[in-house]
Amino acid sequence: MQYWHFSECAYPDLPDPETYDSVRVTLPNGVIDPERAAGLWDRYIREWQVADECGLNVMVNEHHSTATCMNSAAPLIAGVLARVTTNARILILGNPVANRNDPVRIAEEMALVDLLSHGRLDVGFVRGVQYEVGATNSKPFRMTERMWEAVELITRAMRTHDGPFNWEGEFFHHRQVNIWPRPYQQPSPPIWIATGTPASAAPVAAHGYKIATFLGGAKGTRKLFQAYRDRLEEIGKPPAGDDMFGYAALAYTGRTDSEGLDGARKLLWYLQSNKVAKQFTFPPGYMPYSVRAAALRGPQPSGPGAPAVSPLPDLTSMSVDDLIDQGILFAGSAKTVAGQIERFYNEVGGLGHLLLMGQAGHLGHEETVRGIERFAADVVPAVDRVTGGVTV
Repeated sequence: MQYWHFSECAYPDLPDPETYDSVRVTLPNGVIDPERAAGLWDRYIREWQVADECGLNVMVNEHHSTATCMNSAAPLIAGVLARVTTNARILILGNPVANRNDPVRIAEEMALVDLLSHGRLDVGFVRGVQYEVGATNSKPFRMTERMWEAVELITRAMRTHDGPFNWEGEFFHHRQVNIWPRPYQQPSPPIWIATGTPASAAPVAAHGYKIATFLGGAKGTRKLFQAYRDRLEEIGKPPAGDDMFGYAALAYTGRTDSEGLDGARKLLWYLQSNKVAKQFTFPPGYMPYSVRAAALRGPQPSGPGAPAVSPLPDLTSMSVDDLIDQGILFAGSAKTVAGQIERFYNEVGGLGHLLLMGQAGHLGHEETVRGIERFAADVVPAVDRVTGGVTV
């Protein structure tokens, strides 16, 4: 098993939720104290360094126009981590390629980070979340097709070394594609695709890319991974090893179960603060119309502090125990967390990568560091005795 420390690098000092409609897109950046934000970045980078020192890998992602994620340029932060870490692999999960207009630039960014890290980069792609369609002025229609064309162009750009090629696709048009420099890893860094539905797992399998999913719980993740395995069988490819599957969960390891659960409750800020207006959650064309209509008609969360509409509506009102039971949160003492991960591993049919969101909201720096160190020292050996080591 490979383990990756992950943080969305939030700006947690938000005003009363009653004073704004959405934490994404429209919350004015005047809320930010630049000095406070700079200090938060210092600590987030230091926490990735701690993970590296403890033998874990590191993961970054990006979002735009939101306080839940100050990382609006994942390649930039990955470049920083390439120079301040030593051994950790660096996973970007991911580049929101359907929301960006220049895939060749992404290929250039990935090649440069791979060189800066001396070949420690894993390249991940995502379609792009619906909340950022308006903020990036992208089209919500046919985003999946646009994503796959962008991925094909990017990987070809990284893997072509015999001179320029021209690209005349349906969505992108580029002449003289010939990126300098080329990646350190040949023919390219490992490729990941993050997705959330079984139907979208089939093309990931057909391309031979690693697949990952976020906060899907054991039942949903099992269906997703099984769809990947089934597609490999359908097209006559060998079965996938555990190293092709990744899962992201909230996670906190304490000295005792009580301490671990206390830390986990602070992580839930990530779910509970995601107040998003309907127009950003359900842009026309991003999802099937029947799904969009049902969501718009659905009941609204209620209760003190409940978000108006959350991007994770089934999770915001769940208790810590329910989140643990479903495999969305791993929390408790090292022994308890190792048992939860072992159960999850068996329920999904095996996996080789755990992407651990070990910091969110108001979980402090020292608490975060203790959680990382305890996980690395006590949980990793226990889980590896059950699952065996998985190499990237």
